[in-house]
Amino acid sequence: MNKKILFVLVALLPFRLSAQSPWSLKSCIEYGLKNNRSNVVYENEKRAADAKAKEALAAYLPSISMTGTLDDNLKVQETVIPAGVFSPTDIRVAFTKKFNANGYAQLDQAIYDQSLITGLKANKYNTQQADLNKQQNEETIIYNISTAYYQIKVYREQLDLLNSNLETYRKQMEISALQVNKGVALQKDLDKVTVDYNNAVSQIRVAESNLTLSENQLKYAMGYPINNPIVVDSTAAAKDVQTVAPALTESNMFSAANRTDFRISEINAKLLEIDEQRLKAGALPKLNGYAKYGAIGFGDNLGPAFSSVSSYSSIGLRLNIPVFDVFKRSAQVSQAKYKRLNAIENLKLDEGKYQLEYENARTKMLKEQSNVENNRRNIELAQSVFSTTNLQYQKGTTDLTDWLNAQNSLKEAQNNYLNSLYQFFLARIELEKAGGTLKTFYTAL
Repeated sequence: MNKKILFVLVALLPFRLSAQSPWSLKSCIEYGLKNNRSNVVYENEKRAADAKAKEALAAYLPSISMTGTLDDNLKVQETVIPAGVFSPTDIRVAFTKKFNANGYAQLDQAIYDQSLITGLKANKYNTQQADLNKQQNEETIIYNISTAYYQIKVYREQLDLLNSNLETYRKQMEISALQVNKGVALQKDLDKVTVDYNNAVSQIRVAESNLTLSENQLKYAMGYPINNPIVVDSTAAAKDVQTVAPALTESNMFSAANRTDFRISEINAKLLEIDEQRLKAGALPKLNGYAKYGAIGFGDNLGPAFSSVSSYSSIGLRLNIPVFDVFKRSAQVSQAKYKRLNAIENLKLDEGKYQLEYENARTKMLKEQSNVENNRRNIELAQSVFSTTNLQYQKGTTDLTDWLNAQNSLKEAQNNYLNSLYQFFLARIELEKAGGTLKTFYTAL
């Protein structure tokens, strides 16, 4: 029995290790694309577009209806045969009875209706629009997950630096406390270091709170259970700075057609064009065919109205020619025309706007990438200055004020670096968004 339990534990060990492995950005995005609840909304919209296409097609398919009526003529209507036809006086005659039952089935088929034919062209674009809306939602998921993920990495790096600073202050507190006890240092020197130590503790608490908030934001963007823990890959965030695709730095690589929102606007313009054509086609004649079969019965009582029925049938054509609705139709066509023209102009405006967004995002990303590299070198210089000052302080050749100033300069360099690092990540994702390459960015991770 013990061997069996041991075997099961050994067998499950790889799964436990897998469950505890850190999440990479790609695995977070992959999970979000499958589990974010917004996917259900856009999938339903796609199904609704398919149903709308079937509805439009159904208007050109045969339709069958069944109708039944039962009339109780409380006072039977009579008509008059004028005098001289059958009698020298007027004759009052009823051509029905008290009860009248009628039931029939009718088949209708549109033979020619140009407005319906034109409307069918919209089916393809409605389907494409639903697909693009779904793709745009996926890009939004990728964007939200990426920004939250990189924020977590920056906060983790901040915590590493803050904990390192805290340890430095802790050691200096111990040294200053010994110096105070020996009478070679003043209490105010220990107090100065203690204040900086307490400030570092407070900064760590704030950073830990920010980290938790960012993790919750990431879980929400992923559709991940908010109460379940998640461990993000703790690899140094600085390594991701070098992963920028070279093509993104070239302005001639931009094309507005790569942006999903631009393609959605193009489809909207096409749909407005079809709507204008459909309204124009409404002025053309419509031809429909029909076939009818039914039975009718009459009786002075209810029973005979159903028992003594006679059948009838007919087939025919129905031609509908609009004659005097030109003013209303002309107004509708004019509205549709100007909506279409505005959509075309907005496309041109959007193309310029998206080009501007891309150029600005590209410029900002290149600037932030340079800032990250400069601030990283600045940390190395500040660390070198602090190490030298710390050695001099231990040898007694400088005072605590210089030591604190060097440490504060190091902290300032660290803050500048962390801020530029996050701004770079944000600019990188904004550039991918502006270039319409968020899905390419995801697949290349």
